Amino acid sequence: MKKHILISIGIALLLSTASAQYRLQYKSYSIGGSDTSRTEVLQKGKQIKIQNGDKPVENPIPGMAQHFTYIDYSQDTVITQLFYHDDEKYFFSSSIRKDYEFKQEGKEKVNGYNCTKYSIVLFSNKIELWTTEDLRFQATPISGFANLSGVLVKYLRNGNAVMELATATKDKSITEILPNQFGEKKTSAELNQLEKDKLIITLPIFEEEQICFNPKLPKPTQFDYDTVYHVANGTVILKRVDMTRLPEHYRLFAEVTEYSNGDAYDRTGSVFIIPANVRNSMLNAFRDSIEVLPYFTDRSGERYQGMVTTKAYQPPVEIMRFFTPFGVRQYNQYRSLPDQKWADQVYYKQDISDLSPLLQGDVYIGAFIGNYDAGGHKLSLTLKAYPEDDHWGYSDSTLAMLLPLFNTCNVMEMAGQNYGKLFRTDSLTVDFYVPLHCKELKLRYISTGHGGWDTGDEFVPKENTILIDGVPQYRYTPWRGDCGTYRTSNPASGNFWNGMSSSDYSRSGWCPGTATQPVYFDFSGLTPGKHTMTIAIPQGEPEGGSFSSWSVSGALIGTFELNQ
Repeated sequence: MKKHILISIGIALLLSTASAQYRLQYKSYSIGGSDTSRTEVLQKGKQIKIQNGDKPVENPIPGMAQHFTYIDYSQDTVITQLFYHDDEKYFFSSSIRKDYEFKQEGKEKVNGYNCTKYSIVLFSNKIELWTTEDLRFQATPISGFANLSGVLVKYLRNGNAVMELATATKDKSITEILPNQFGEKKTSAELNQLEKDKLIITLPIFEEEQICFNPKLPKPTQFDYDTVYHVANGTVILKRVDMTRLPEHYRLFAEVTEYSNGDAYDRTGSVFIIPANVRNSMLNAFRDSIEVLPYFTDRSGERYQGMVTTKAYQPPVEIMRFFTPFGVRQYNQYRSLPDQKWADQVYYKQDISDLSPLLQGDVYIGAFIGNYDAGGHKLSLTLKAYPEDDHWGYSDSTLAMLLPLFNTCNVMEMAGQNYGKLFRTDSLTVDFYVPLHCKELKLRYISTGHGGWDTGDEFVPKENTILIDGVPQYRYTPWRGDCGTYRTSNPASGNFWNGMSSSDYSRSGWCPGTATQPVYFDFSGLTPGKHTMTIAIPQGEPEGGSFSSWSVSGALIGTFELNQ
């Protein structure tokens, strides 16, 4: 009789343990590191819920989701759910994975639990796992290992990354695990992409806007918000936008797509910013004429309008310099390449995070493609900001600054603005001031050479020299030798007897169908106060009716230490 009582008590204790609800706390860290994150697992019967165990983020960035993972062992189901603050819910469900082949490596005592050790190699990572049957139920903070029996006590990846069970406590407040409604069902890939898309701040600026030559267009008298204007005889598109200031941790990118709508040639393109608070800018010329802009005269007597910053004027700041290919899409049907297919459009994407100080508040964003064609080109522009932190907040120790200095990329070319051909007889000179307490000062510099014949500057390397207060400080030769890579974007390119295409030839800092990358020069050693910068380029002589020119733009970028 006594033996039967003992057996009954043992069975009761076992059933009591198996039916208890548990709250498991896991901590994750790197060996030798200081950061620790936490994951919480709630258990009731054969169901568990996995959620973030850290404190909620104060003032989170837009698009942050709460992540929940549910495992129903009785139904062999794993459910991943995204839950948003506006009550949007999305989920993906799958069966518990059983295709991993674990190697069992014996028994060990880990954190007070009797454990079975397993190991596996996944994607070149050695993973070691310890599970216990001591708690009489099945649970894991990592859904990919849900098919292992018992409770996961420790996870070790490559001998460094650790996740381990910190506490396991009974919790009678856990009444239900699975919610009544999971939301909208997605595939795994769709759920992953949806989560990323919601985190990205996307600002469409232009959508397949035509950039062509049309001298009959009226000049605008004012610029309303969120309206696309066609100015400079149709070769510039412009929009006024009110941009939210982003926290410093966001990475900002410009995405441009372009295709021919009639023009067959490779053309200079520029995406640029004009702040609304500048007293005199190129906006005045868009409304009136190029003659209202300040200008300088070179030694040959030619005038160059709106290219250099003055006390009362700032030139446009380039977001991106790009070059259209030869007739992509419009001329695809006229020629063919063996075993290759012409591109339908070209795509440019560039990190412009260093221009964030200008891309906030009231600004004008424009795009230019130089051409005299009635069909011209079609262009789309989108700005995208990617977070690198989950907190929406601004730095309280530094302040970014950006000072435009010069821009000889003549975005009003088709409205009379001169080409940057001054370097044959002159250099480009601009005065600037280095403020007190300015740190990490650098020049953002873009330079491309033009002159499309054999000995024109487009096809001859030319050294750019940057002088500060009359002393040469930097030398740089813009050159691209990879232009043949982009042959499939250039259907209208000329083809020569030797098997080469015009688009294959190396050029002074650019290729048809590519964006030109800015280069940076360290100015952090300059003392506060006034300085003079000079750009000198050995521009070639004209031949017949052809001439060389240089499109150079530059802006000073730095930070201020606050509370100095």
